[in-house]
Amino acid sequence: MLKLAVLVSGGGTNLQAIIDAVEAGEISQANIAAVISNKKDAYALTRAAEHGIYNCCISPKDYESRELFEQALLEVLTREQIDLVVLAGYLVILPEGLIQKYKNRIINIHPSLIPSFCGNGFYGLKVHEAALARGVKVTGATVHFVDEGTDTGPIILQKAVAVQPGDTPQILQKRVMEQAEWKILPQAIEMIAKGQIAVEEGIVKEVSKQA
Repeated sequence: MLKLAVLVSGGGTNLQAIIDAVEAGEISQANIAAVISNKKDAYALTRAAEHGIYNCCISPKDYESRELFEQALLEVLTREQIDLVVLAGYLVILPEGLIQKYKNRIINIHPSLIPSFCGNGFYGLKVHEAALARGVKVTGATVHFVDEGTDTGPIILQKAVAVQPGDTPQILQKRVMEQAEWKILPQAIEMIAKGQIAVEEGIVKEVSKQA
């Protein structure tokens, strides 16, 4: 059984999607061992507490250096014996040392079809504002492994979502979450937990059809 740490910064809607998938049996080979936020008032921590999941706040602002912040994060991940780190709306750049220690064991959900509308400065509503400003007809979401770049790691899953006439960034954000993010993030976790994928030369490939 894969032990997950879900890192969050806000309301935790993607965390809720993972919790729901675990409780529904759609994620059958993993469970959430810890929820970590960089904000003490993140509603995601309340979601975790309501489901009896260990949760805590570890903020870079509370440490004198990035090294001490990294050490604090690693202490929790090690203590809870975490196998996979899931970034679910986490707005902190992870320390390189942690990324290297958990190579191909950290995944992120991004609200666009990478490589479109990704990288530095593209997060939250800013992604959807940019998509609408560009006039794209299709957007979506991507789950990818995390490397030292920003949204540059190997892509695991993508799901397209149509842009509708009259969409605002808020309306489009909600549709992308409901139709893409909340579906492919739990799916990716289950695939990893079942050992169905592997990273080969920077590309995610299917390696198994385990039930």
